[in-house]
Amino acid sequence: MKRISISIAALFAMFSWSFAQNVDDALRYSQIFYSGTARFMSMGGAFTALGGDLSSLSQNPAGIGVFRSSELSVSPQLFHTNTSANFNGTSTDYLYNFNLSQAGVALNLISNSRESGLITLNAGYSFNRTNNLNSSVRVQGYNDYSSMADYWVGISDGTHYTELGGAEGIAYDAWIMDTITGSGGFAYETVYSNYGDDPPSIYGQNIRRIITNEGFTGEHAFSVGGNYSNKIFFGATLGISRLNYTGHYEHLESADYALSSGFTSFTYTDHYENTGTGFGLKIGTIIRPVEYFRIGLAFHSPVIYKINEYYYDNISSYFDNNDHYEYSNEPMRYSYALSTPFRAMAGVALQVKKLALISADYEFVDYGSARFSETGDNYDYSEKNLEIKNTLKSTGNLRLGGEVRISKLYLRTGFGYYGKAFKVGEDNEDLDYTTLSLGGGFREQNLYVDFGYTNYRNSRKYFLYPVGTGIEEAMANLSTGDNIFTVTFGFKFGY
Repeated sequence: MKRISISIAALFAMFSWSFAQNVDDALRYSQIFYSGTARFMSMGGAFTALGGDLSSLSQNPAGIGVFRSSELSVSPQLFHTNTSANFNGTSTDYLYNFNLSQAGVALNLISNSRESGLITLNAGYSFNRTNNLNSSVRVQGYNDYSSMADYWVGISDGTHYTELGGAEGIAYDAWIMDTITGSGGFAYETVYSNYGDDPPSIYGQNIRRIITNEGFTGEHAFSVGGNYSNKIFFGATLGISRLNYTGHYEHLESADYALSSGFTSFTYTDHYENTGTGFGLKIGTIIRPVEYFRIGLAFHSPVIYKINEYYYDNISSYFDNNDHYEYSNEPMRYSYALSTPFRAMAGVALQVKKLALISADYEFVDYGSARFSETGDNYDYSEKNLEIKNTLKSTGNLRLGGEVRISKLYLRTGFGYYGKAFKVGEDNEDLDYTTLSLGGGFREQNLYVDFGYTNYRNSRKYFLYPVGTGIEEAMANLSTGDNIFTVTFGFKFGY
């Protein structure tokens, strides 16, 4: 049994790097689920060959060249997410989030009435949200085969108790784990086996994990582009991207049965915050070989983020003799860089006079090419980058959209498929996303109001903690549905 507490900040700092900046972080900030105006959203974001919408500045910059006049628009949005978790039982949780999906302006700098040569030259700015990272998940059930404490034991074995750091260090301090008698202080067991004195471990404890994530990624797009002879539209965008993300969970295990150790419950809290700014360039063109048909092409450079991270964790434990322990590690701060993958897009659009149009986009992205790098601390990210390369892969995203015009009324619908980012053999190799959308709008010569609804769906595996070989994984199946309601108010001027 242990007799002393430990707190070694330097060792904790070394340990923290082992879990900070991982594959999930790289994927989270590399994935883009384009958000924007209600028209853009209700047509599935299939605007690579269309343009003429301020959201397209973040997708195909040539879209700025399609504008024939100046335009201003703003798009508030209501985001609702609902997640069902299956872990020896089903539990659900949800949240609402009100945010700004898009706000921007297009300015007509040059306008000529001729039909050949440079007809228009436009400049524009738009903020477009590129990913909503808000979620609330409750995983609850019983576990009759393992504990999070087993994970801490697994990574502690072979380390003397005076040198423990990180989560396993405070778990040791809180009596969740202890050295095995006769091990010399290098081997450990948990409260479930009375620290190895009464093997085997007795499981069946209740587990509840509350996961609360908040944040977004968004882009400030500064664009310039034009229209040449009504045949070729061109444009370029400087994107200044912003990320803000908080990941937080509280993991509770409680035993409503008697254990020799006297253990009744423990709660472990893990919290980190990421903020960062990134820069990227985009170029694009829309070609109109005939009046009713358009082809769009766009290329996005990698976005180079500089990210600041803040992390802390703590633990509390309770025993049936009224003993209560609380310990925490010193908060840590890191700075690092992330390079997201490049993207290539192609799209086609067919317009039926002024009555209807349909569009389709294909987007290629190689998530395995995301890379971390140091920003002054000389940390070697080669192993983390190799893990990204070996875990993630290239994939394709498909977006479809349609619009029908009835006088001043517009009806729209769309579909999206975002492909699988994990390689075959990975736990979430089947993780993909589908979207369905619809909407409508009313337009006068200068004013318009649009409404859009989008539903995102995905199913994935969530692992509460790693466990040893031969032990069933502590995994929950999550099914998530996001409902997004967008309204856009727009004003055209400068005819």
